[in-house]
Amino acid sequence: MPYLDSASGAPLHPAAREVLLAAYDEGWADPSRLHREGRRARALLDAAREQMAVLVGARPDELTFTSSGTTSISAGLTGLLAARARFGGDLVVSAVEHSAVLAVAEVQEGAGATVTRVGVDRAGTVDVVAMSQAITSTTAAVSLQHANHEVGTVQPVAAVAQQCATARVPLHVDAAQTVGRLPVNVGALGASVLSASAHKWGGPPGVGLLVVRKGVRWRATGPVEEREAGRAPGFVNLPAVAAAAASLDAVSRERDREAARLSPLVDRIRSEMPLRLDDIEVVGDHVRRLPHLVTFSCLYVDGEALVTELDRRGISVSSGSSCTASTLRPSHVLEAMGVLTHGNVRVSLGRDTTAEDVEELLRVVPEVVRHLRRTGPAAAL
Repeated sequence: MPYLDSASGAPLHPAAREVLLAAYDEGWADPSRLHREGRRARALLDAAREQMAVLVGARPDELTFTSSGTTSISAGLTGLLAARARFGGDLVVSAVEHSAVLAVAEVQEGAGATVTRVGVDRAGTVDVVAMSQAITSTTAAVSLQHANHEVGTVQPVAAVAQQCATARVPLHVDAAQTVGRLPVNVGALGASVLSASAHKWGGPPGVGLLVVRKGVRWRATGPVEEREAGRAPGFVNLPAVAAAAASLDAVSRERDREAARLSPLVDRIRSEMPLRLDDIEVVGDHVRRLPHLVTFSCLYVDGEALVTELDRRGISVSSGSSCTASTLRPSHVLEAMGVLTHGNVRVSLGRDTTAEDVEELLRVVPEVVRHLRRTGPAAAL
């Protein structure tokens, strides 16, 4: 039964499972205490922090663990805005950002700030010139995803970062879909603040990564309790953090090999699906993209019905934005791109995906779409 929704949450990596179980025995104590159990827990926490910092090109003291990727995005971006409020509080984002970024944007607008949502082309790529022109003397921060969560398009982050550096405006980068999938180095990207999420790369749920570079003006906007960094509330989930570090190390070692294996499978879906179905649009950049993700939309079909029927036949995929799938609104990403929003399916391959799984998808999707077109509301048209 093919699981093809790794972009929402990847299965726990074997390396994470092994460390997670061991850390429950060794890392249950408070790492701030001086007794031997506390020192043992502290050693585990420091080792995990150092390991993850190396893997994303950061210093250990720049890295904080949060309760999720969404929490990291919210804390990272609001911290920049709070620290630079005297500049005016305005925010520049792309029109296809994750809903966590857009939620911060709405709060800023409610407080009277100006939020500029920069458009994208039909491939989902942000306009670098337009983003640069949107930065003004009252801009407090810019936020840009490293790669889009829905269509897989990799954004020109380094080019935008250069414009931000020239304007002396910090850049927040949402790297939730790229850490573990692409080489991610916070310095090379030019990010001031970077966010990521462990369950996207095969770590346990409930671990987010927040990197705040040295010298960046950043201020917490709520209570903080992580004693070693002072940026995140709550007691760190040490076993999960240790497992997240182990899995990130493992997937980083496997990354190039997995990309070389999965990218041709994605290419096959991109090229073959339109040959097997009429009125279908494969979206996203076909070159500058994540190696494991492909999205297509089918006219005259409801996306939720399509996903449900595929699930009934043993294939797990997602539709539209994972954060808006329960609403009646179409995906804001697809709308901003100006592409077909009906019958949207996001397929994201994982380390357990086989060529046979892809062939099963190519066989079943056309059958399901034709069935729904015959029996669904569109059949009366």
